[in-house]
Amino acid sequence: MTGNEKKIIIDGTEYPLSSLSNEAKVQITNLRVVENEIAQLKARLAIASTAKMAYQAALKNALPVETH
Repeated sequence: MTGNEKKIIIDGTEYPLSSLSNEAKVQITNLRVVENEIAQLKARLAIASTAKMAYQAALKNALPVETH
């Protein structure tokens, strides 16, 4: 192991990547893919929520004005 070797911390324990099994490396890759997907979904949700608020405001403006 060299001083420049990449490491990962899992549950508070640091592991050199070279010490991990291929299965562990595959699972790390899977986790990274899923984390990226979650981030993208959160961004899409934020966009949809903003659009919803705009549509609600537009609807309120399109309703007839009550006069008594």
